[in-house]
Amino acid sequence: MTGLLTSLRESRRLLNFVAGLYCAGLLGYGYYLQFHDGLDPCPLCIFQRIAFLGTGLLFFAAAAQAPGRIGSRIYAILITLAGLTGAGIAGRHLWLQSLPPDRVPECGPGLEYMLEVFPLTETLKMVFTGSGECAEVSWTFLGLSMPGWALLNFLGLVAAGILLNWRTAD
Repeated sequence: MTGLLTSLRESRRLLNFVAGLYCAGLLGYGYYLQFHDGLDPCPLCIFQRIAFLGTGLLFFAAAAQAPGRIGSRIYAILITLAGLTGAGIAGRHLWLQSLPPDRVPECGPGLEYMLEVFPLTETLKMVFTGSGECAEVSWTFLGLSMPGWALLNFLGLVAAGILLNWRTAD
């Protein structure tokens, strides 16, 4: 029986590591689009990147620690929270992109400027209110914009985090 538990723990460890690599790949692709193709991220894109980073780091931590039952369930909850936060940001971004042109908020200052000038709470409020640059669709694949793909990826990562760390906890 201990051999089976060890095998499950090692499989979970490897799959958590692969999920962390997947998050790193998504971030890498975002940076490729930014620096190679010149697609500068809007403030909501930057927050989605932060959510992918947090989700990936949690997967890597779960892989490195290979916790037992309680620890695995804690990782499942934390990964779910990080992934759903990212999904919420991506959903908000999609909503802004779906607005008719006359309803799109005006473009605001860049995120770097807002972080330098305004308190963090005010910056977050302005970012989530949205701006014209967040409503632009400058990239699509198979009919979905970048935040659409981000939303699907976040939901998939949440499902993976739960399946890997909740259901298979020893």
